[in-house]
Amino acid sequence: MRIRITSASLAASVFLLSAALAPAQGPHAAKDMRMYDPATETTLKGTIEAVSEQARGQMMGTHFTIKAGDKTREVMLGPTKFITGKGFAFAKGDVVEVTGSKITMGAIDFVIAREVVKDGKTLTLRDKTGTPQWAGSGMRRRRAK
Repeated sequence: MRIRITSASLAASVFLLSAALAPAQGPHAAKDMRMYDPATETTLKGTIEAVSEQARGQMMGTHFTIKAGDKTREVMLGPTKFITGKGFAFAKGDVVEVTGSKITMGAIDFVIAREVVKDGKTLTLRDKTGTPQWAGSGMRRRRAK
């Protein structure tokens, strides 16, 4: 009996503590954790100078360096499988238009791509809030089977 009362008290305490801490994180806590910020959105037109694939970490996936006017920017796209699955590939010398959010990590300026236009075709990587198009796609595929 004593164990049941202690377990119930512990569960109630955890619930109350969670309820008390949730508002302290603020209404935009989840948004602030994401790197994409629609307020910093920009559009770049230029030529790809290099393409790379990052295999680890928060920035994994396909990246390229774009020369737009007199500036060179690093552009983060998304998972390589998603990009190739949409029929896109990028190479040095490709002329592209990138719309995305400007961020700075360390001392390096990046653009997190939302859309990339190449040869008149548009690759949409994220919606206007920055939510990736591939988010949850694995769950939908499994349910469809």
